[in-house]
Amino acid sequence: MEGDALYSIGELARRSGLTVKTVRFYSDRGIVAPTDRSPAGYRRYGIDAVARLDLVRTLRELGLDLTTIRKVVDRELSLPEVAAAHADALAVQIRVLRLRRAVLTAVAERGSTPEEMEFMHRLARLSEDERRRLIGEFLDAVFGGLDDAPAFAGVMRSMTPELPDDPEAEQVQAWVELAELTLDPEFRASVRQLTEEQAAEQVALQVRGETTGPRRDIAGVVRDQVGPALRAGIDPASPQADSFVAEFTAHYAYLLGRPDDIDLRRRLAARLERVNDPRRERYLRLLAVVNGWAAPESLAPALDWSVQALRVRTA
Repeated sequence: MEGDALYSIGELARRSGLTVKTVRFYSDRGIVAPTDRSPAGYRRYGIDAVARLDLVRTLRELGLDLTTIRKVVDRELSLPEVAAAHADALAVQIRVLRLRRAVLTAVAERGSTPEEMEFMHRLARLSEDERRRLIGEFLDAVFGGLDDAPAFAGVMRSMTPELPDDPEAEQVQAWVELAELTLDPEFRASVRQLTEEQAAEQVALQVRGETTGPRRDIAGVVRDQVGPALRAGIDPASPQADSFVAEFTAHYAYLLGRPDDIDLRRRLAARLERVNDPRRERYLRLLAVVNGWAAPESLAPALDWSVQALRVRTA
């Protein structure tokens, strides 16, 4: 019977698909031991050696070292235990490779200097605690002293990136760029000013006791109210735009408790220009990538239209 047959090292090599040299190598190290020897002293192997060699080849292709392989085939270690440990190690390697790929891709796309590449690499390798600390410093600079308000507590949560444990390369790239933005002092100052302006609008409502009044940020109001004008292709400088301008300036006047006059419209134009900072929109888009959210709707078309309409009417 075939199960009782003994094979020479050459026959075993043919059956296993390995070279004679490779079979001899495994045999010399006791991973696949001969069953017997011929009268001339040549090694002879049983059919079980084929199965052992198949397993050895598979484990080697998966990257296991010979010491571990020998323990597996000798049943000193269970295959599930070895597989689990090796899978964990590969997961770490994959994460490291993704980080490297993300940094190198960003360097290639941005034409970075060696110093910039080193900086990006450090950002990509930050631990979860280090990432939280970096973002915490940014949010504190933007919301410090204002974060007790329920509305701002929610905004802070919505502006917090959460890089997953096993991120895609695009998420790592987005995280690196987002982290760079949070370290930009001009961007911090710009967002802080917007936060203070929104807080002042809320305080103005509270002072008047109008706690049930509208609390939405003026940029969101402008987007909704200007949307029909954009879809209709109305020129912001034309008389057809007057009713749209009157609607969102009236809302802003209500927020501040002031009359809708030329000074208020100039103030609103400046406010909307600050909201329309491309860095702010870029932060929100990067945040969506890192957190796996849908891309946010751009406010730029509505804000561009509104600012132009206000400037024409306050020149």
